[in-house]
Amino acid sequence: MGYPKTIRLDNDPEFISRELDLWAFMRGVTLDFSRLGKPTDNAFIESLNGKFRAECLNANWFLSLGEARSKCEAWRRDYNEVRPHSAIGNEVPIRLHLPAGTPRQPAVR
Repeated sequence: MGYPKTIRLDNDPEFISRELDLWAFMRGVTLDFSRLGKPTDNAFIESLNGKFRAECLNANWFLSLGEARSKCEAWRRDYNEVRPHSAIGNEVPIRLHLPAGTPRQPAVR
């Protein structure tokens, strides 16, 4: 699908770096930082972070970096490819990117 046009970020230190800025610049991606002290500017990512923390990070033990990557990827795929989201009409996010005219099957969990 390529890179996004814009990535919305908060002002936490992990997102303020030359490496991230260079990565975005080289790919034509705009980094859109939220206003200081305004977490509601980025409510969707705050919601995602809470779900990821509760459902993946707090629910698993990681004995190696490879195991952490594998479990986090499995959670990401379930979140984006299987689980319907109420914010987008109870649709599965990946289905929003299907070519026009592709039949949409109901989500199966």
